[in-house]
Amino acid sequence: MIYFNNDYSEGCHPAVLRKLVNTNLEQTPGYGMDHYCAEAAAHIRRLCENDALDVHFLVGGTQTNLVVIDAALRPHQAALGAVSAHINVHETGAVEATGHKVLSVSSDDGKITAQQITEAAVSHRSDEAFEHISQPKMVYISNPTELGTIYTLQELEEISAACRDNGMYLFLDGARLGYGLTAQGNDVTLADLARLCDVFYIGGTKVGALFGEAVVFSNHAISEDFRYLMKQHGGMLAKGRLLGVQFCALMENGLYFEMGKHANRLADQIRDTLKSLGYSLLVPGVTNQVFAILPDALLEELAKRFSFTEQCRVNDRHRAVRFCTSWASTQANVDALCDELVRLSK
Repeated sequence: MIYFNNDYSEGCHPAVLRKLVNTNLEQTPGYGMDHYCAEAAAHIRRLCENDALDVHFLVGGTQTNLVVIDAALRPHQAALGAVSAHINVHETGAVEATGHKVLSVSSDDGKITAQQITEAAVSHRSDEAFEHISQPKMVYISNPTELGTIYTLQELEEISAACRDNGMYLFLDGARLGYGLTAQGNDVTLADLARLCDVFYIGGTKVGALFGEAVVFSNHAISEDFRYLMKQHGGMLAKGRLLGVQFCALMENGLYFEMGKHANRLADQIRDTLKSLGYSLLVPGVTNQVFAILPDALLEELAKRFSFTEQCRVNDRHRAVRFCTSWASTQANVDALCDELVRLSK
């Protein structure tokens, strides 16, 4: 069986593993107070072109989302995101378990707009019962989104302005950020994110690390006492240097971006094959997630050799499924998938 279910099936990039092995017997302070975490944070500040950023390391995406949101919001405040937002559909109510409601707005492509943000803020303020309703205080977006789409720089500029005009924080989930920043047509940089977001994170778990996310704060008001909340939520890793070591390897010599380009190139090959065979995509994409609409009969045969993720039923004979490439996907496996799609379509 060849797996195209996700981008974290494998362990980590060999360069990350080598650095972990080579530093394995070193003694360092715990809880992220070691020189590797400091070096990794310095790498990130340089890439973001901002020496004033606060950088912290957490283990996984769900943990990162709930700790950041809990740090930013008061008990009566809520996070606003697309209906397909990860915090809304794939985290078992983790954010709401901290006492913060998740508010959603409609979206066909995983993205939300500045207009939707303004409308949500105005709707809340103009409701005569506003004090009886959770206050939208943070906008949560993902780049890439859950549907593999990416925001343009202009869209992020407009979203950031809408957040500031309405007194809301902007939080960008970057679990797959490496694939977004290296996608064809992308015009957003890490420096742009540091300028436009109050907080964002650079995902490692899905982009070459064994585990780990680097949280980057430009707004120091919400990063104050963040380590207390990391500890309270079980996110302060005793062997914190394992995170620093990995992010040092990822950020050195452009490795993080090379892995993103690799996964996107292979995903483009799958997309091109599907289009050449006359199949439609659920949403147009440029990153490592490919959402294809395929006949049930073809999918039944394809599933004998390949594993993929069910997305949704489109009609009584077709379903949308996701093929996900990663930093570790091989040319041979992608060729095998494309060849099988061609064979089954004859």
